[in-house]
Formats: sequence, structure tokens, C-alpha cells
Amino acid sequence: MKILRWTALSVVALLLVSGAAFGVFYLQARLDTAGKVDFAQELVIPPPAPSTVDSSGVRTFDLDIRSGDTRFLDGQATKTWGVNGTFLGPTLRAKRGEKVAFSVRNGLAEATSLHWHGMHLPADMDGGPHQLVEPGATWRPQWTISQQAATLWYHPHLHGRTADHLYRGIAGMFLLDDDNSAGLGLPDDYGVDDLPLIVQDRKFDGDNQFDHSAPFMSTGGVLGDEILVNGTRGPRTEITTRQVRLRLLNASNSRLYNFGFADDRPFHLIATDGGLLPEPWQTSRLQLSPGERAEIVVEFQPGETTELRSYPTTFGYDALGARLNGADDRLDLVQFRAAGTLADAGRLPEKLGTAPDLHTQPVAETRSFALSGRTINGAKMDMARIDFAVRLDSTEVWEVTNTNGYMHNLHVHDVQFQVLDIDGQRPPPHLAGWKDTIQLGTDRRYRLAMRFSDYADPDTPYMLHCHLTLHEDEGMMSQFVVLGEGQSPGRITAPGHRHP
Repeated sequence: MKILRWTALSVVALLLVSGAAFGVFYLQARLDTAGKVDFAQELVIPPPAPSTVDSSGVRTFDLDIRSGDTRFLDGQATKTWGVNGTFLGPTLRAKRGEKVAFSVRNGLAEATSLHWHGMHLPADMDGGPHQLVEPGATWRPQWTISQQAATLWYHPHLHGRTADHLYRGIAGMFLLDDDNSAGLGLPDDYGVDDLPLIVQDRKFDGDNQFDHSAPFMSTGGVLGDEILVNGTRGPRTEITTRQVRLRLLNASNSRLYNFGFADDRPFHLIATDGGLLPEPWQTSRLQLSPGERAEIVVEFQPGETTELRSYPTTFGYDALGARLNGADDRLDLVQFRAAGTLADAGRLPEKLGTAPDLHTQPVAETRSFALSGRTINGAKMDMARIDFAVRLDSTEVWEVTNTNGYMHNLHVHDVQFQVLDIDGQRPPPHLAGWKDTIQLGTDRRYRLAMRFSDYADPDTPYMLHCHLTLHEDEGMMSQFVVLGEGQSPGRITAPGHRHP
């Protein structure tokens, strides 16, 4: 009896000690850098990628994926990957109607790829897991830009290794222009009043190398305690105009950002993933999940200083999971210092783009997708399996639900979609434009309308997947083909079409 009593007491004591230890860990899990960052580095602006235009009007970019060393901290440099440099890549830029071509050389010691996130293009040009580029090889995709002005981006997309390759540094922006956007009088002087902000978190080990490990009880993978903006740690930048356009990109592997300013000043959201909103929307907070983009316009007064900050997120995790996955963090990102005299850029137009209109189109098919754990509709990704087929020139409605309480989002390749409703309710203003990536609140039903046009290929699939890259790598991805008249789904003969 004494033995049983002592055993019971030991178990209780162990539970109390364990509970206390977890409580201390939980309290310390929140990261708060507000007011604590020494903004000592000038914000790096990714250079525009050089290109050439031949006699037929084709604009060609040369991209070289390579490894190198980048100095983020005092002491030893960090081993990194980049495009045309050691970390991140140049900003690509093209105009609607232009034909673009790329020479993508892989200078790494392993296969990788470049996916053009948000781009409408043929499936075999998409840069997904079926378009791997072997070490020393060169991939030469080309297509015609046939979508409106937007802030897109590029990054690796190889099955099972996307998180690793993105974390090492392969990413960059891809900006599209058109006549409508150019005629609105929006801030558009790149690097002056039109600033790209590639926001990423990183964790460093004792040797200043990237630490890829996930924190205790994390459900999304790696979570960094250092913030890089355009690859700059603790960045500051001088402002010379009253209005500045910020192109925000959440290029982190799993972290959510709830953007706002340290002084809570309002700003106007003018564009999301697929381009301009119908009209500007004023707010003081904007939450973006991995892969999402937004363009905001903010006003400054002469001589003032403020910081762009990430505040605790408003949704995405349950109460316990929020703290352990960084959703309670408050992070200073970049400091803006306004000059004593600022150029006046005028007023924002009341109307920007054209509202999505897919709700007026006949629906060819309604599909349901449940995201849970690391599966979509209960299945993990199989590179050799075509999960479903859609018809060219058809509009479909996809009903998407996050069913298991983890944070997930959804990215669909090739198309921009319209958010019809969320649980039967009209979407909020920041979801009123074209999207290709959307955060999924737990147990909420998102009805997304999308139209498949221009490109059909029965043998080469597009992807849909969670853009938390660990989830994607571990199987939360599906693939589909677009079929022309009389076509049937083909067969993927090998998992991954590699480019010799």
C-alpha cells in the first residue's frame, strides 16, 4: 500500500513540475521586439533584373541560382542561396501583352525549380515539382503575360524540399504592369516611393547559420526570432514623398504577419494577390499568411519617424496554439524616416480596378476540398497521380474548409480566384479583389470561383496546396489538369519532369 501511495504521489509531483515547466515555457514563448530593434542597416532594395528584347519583341531574363555567403550578424557569414546573388533575387518586371523568356541555370549541387507564384501560364512553364532543373542544367520557359498589373513572386517548388530551398534564400518579386495601372497616378518610382518589402523570419544557430528546426509544439514548422526585410536585418529607409506604396510579401515558411504601424496610422489597401482592388480600403491592420501579397499606400509628414510592425494575429490558431506558433508575437519590421521636405504625390483615385465578376458566370462544376493534418480530402500528394481534371474555358466553384484546427491556407496555381462568400457571408473588403492564396479559418467554408482559360495540357498538372511549406512538403498538395475539347486526363510517366 505504501508503494502505491508513494507512486501516486510521485506521479502527482511529476505532473505538477511538468505543468509548471510548461507554464514557464508558454509564458516565454511570446516574442516582442517592439521598440527594441536597432535600425542600423539601410534597407536593401532588390535590383531590377536586367533583360534584353529581341527583334520579335521577346523579353529575356537570365537567372542564375547559386550558393554563397551572406553576412547578417557580426562574425561568421551565413551560407545562403540566391538568384543572381547570394540571397534572394532581383525584381523581375514585365508588361501585359509582352512575351517573356527565361534562362534559368541551376548552379547548386542539387535539383531545384523556380515557380512563378500567381502567374497565369502553361502548365509546363509553371516551375512546379514537375519542372525540376538538375545541377548544372538550364531551363528555358517562355509565355505571354496575359493578366493585369499585380505583385507576384517566384520561389522554389520541388516536392518534399520547398521549405528547405525557400529558407536558404531563393525568392524574389515579379511585378506586372499594364496601361490601366500606369494611368492612375499611383506611386510608381521603384525604390523611391514604390518599395518592395519581402518579409521573412529566420533563426540562427551558434555559428550564424540558418537553423531549420521547428520550436517545441509548433504545428507549422520553422519559426524564426529574427526578421529580415529584403534580406536586411534591422532595416531603415528614408522617405522623400508624402505618399509611399509598399508592396508587402509574406515570404516566410510558416509565420503570419498582421501588418500595421507603430503609431497606428491608417493606410489604404489598393491591391492584393491578383492586382488592384475596385477601390482603396482604409485600415490600420492587414494580416497576410505565407505566400500572400498586398499593396498599401501610406502617408508621411515631413521629419517624422515610424515603424512598420507585425501585431498579434486576429485569427489562425486556437488559444494555446497561437502562442506556440508565433501568433502572439509583436515584431518591429522596418523603420521609415521622412525627410524634412517631402514631394507631394497627389491623391489616391477613388476607383482603381475592375471588380471580379465570376459570380455572374455559369458554374460548370462545384468541388469540395477539406484540408486536415497534411492531407487534402484525406489524401497525401502523389506525384504520379492526377487527382482531377477541369475543362478549358469553364468556371468552377471550390468549397474549401480547414477541418482540423491547425493553421492552413490555400494556394491555387495558374488562376486568380474570386472569394464568393465565407460561411455564406460576403467577404471582407481585403478579399474583394483577385486572390491566388487565402488563409483558412478553422471550420469555416470558403467558396472560391475560378475560371480556367487559354491553356490545356492533359499530361502536365497544376498544383493546389497549403502554402505553409512544411505542410506542403509533407503531403498537403493535390494536382489537376486542364483539358481541351475531346481530351482525357493523360498519365504522368515519371514523378518529376527533369530538365537536362
